Amino acid sequence: MSNVTLQNITKRFKAVTALKNVSFSINDGEFFVLLGPTGAGKTTTLRVIAGLERQDEGSVLFDGEPMDNVTPADRDVAFVFQQYSLYPTMSVYDNLAFPLRSPLRKLPESEIRIQVEEAAETLRISHLLERKTAHLSGGEMQRVTIGRAIVRDPRIFLMDEPLSNLDAKLRETLRVELQHLQKTQGSTTLFVTHDQIEALTMGDRIAVLNRGRIIQVGTPEDIYDRPATTFVAQLVGTPRINLVEANREDGTLFVTQSAIHLPLPAVTDLPPSFLLGVRPEDVQPQAEGDFPGQVTLIEPLGVETILHIETGEQTLLSLIPGLTDLRIGDEVRFNIVRERLHYFRPDGMRVLT
Repeated sequence: MSNVTLQNITKRFKAVTALKNVSFSINDGEFFVLLGPTGAGKTTTLRVIAGLERQDEGSVLFDGEPMDNVTPADRDVAFVFQQYSLYPTMSVYDNLAFPLRSPLRKLPESEIRIQVEEAAETLRISHLLERKTAHLSGGEMQRVTIGRAIVRDPRIFLMDEPLSNLDAKLRETLRVELQHLQKTQGSTTLFVTHDQIEALTMGDRIAVLNRGRIIQVGTPEDIYDRPATTFVAQLVGTPRINLVEANREDGTLFVTQSAIHLPLPAVTDLPPSFLLGVRPEDVQPQAEGDFPGQVTLIEPLGVETILHIETGEQTLLSLIPGLTDLRIGDEVRFNIVRERLHYFRPDGMRVLT
């Protein structure tokens, strides 16, 4: 396997700049996730790494070696696309064997069979080897697509939202299987997604991409607990973060149009007016809570419940464990976990505490 480095990559499509000075590194054997909304430039990044698109500026390096003049075939990467890239008239076995039968590899059929059967066993599709791929379910087809990538034992795996076309239960199953596969094989993997749950649960590290720019790179804990901007804060976390206007005066924080006021921590460079971020799990209903509110909506999720609590002119989301006896219209009191508050300047940049 290899490490991958992108140095100041810029890619333009006529008048549109898809990537703007993008830089990050993927360590050897790391599961690295590129997270961002539709149109952020995620697929373009993959295609530049694979050599399917040529960047206008910057350089792509594998193990410190520039790849800019190396053809896609010679970069030895495996690309798993969002759409199933299978031959429907071929059997699963022949689909898996297809990349091994390349004239560049010249493998004997006995060796091909060994590698195909090993990949099939890893992905639990051995019983499908003789079946035509046109007769497979979506989950089975995606397993075959992944199998066709891993059978090659490439330097790098590039995965472009491979789970997005599957139903929720199957996505969860394949998330776990992909993580297990990556860890046991130690493969260098770049996984692209717009799903923050996939990013937080699968990635060793995450790069957040928006409008062609890298906003933040860090571990899942970094991205969730220390978001660099309000964009990142709103992108990760379910339910969404509470983001409210606030101001400070004489060492006290006041949330606009509410009864919420808290002592200010030792925050440097905090302007008089700012944005306050509060994760829903840090809004905690308690009988002796400091602040009054009224329940306006309840979303029971079984293992958790989301409460919408109106306090003054503000409505805060609260995430509590299990089910609740509260009803819409009930008066509640709540506390806010002060140690986990997030402070942002009006331009959306995080203020360090």
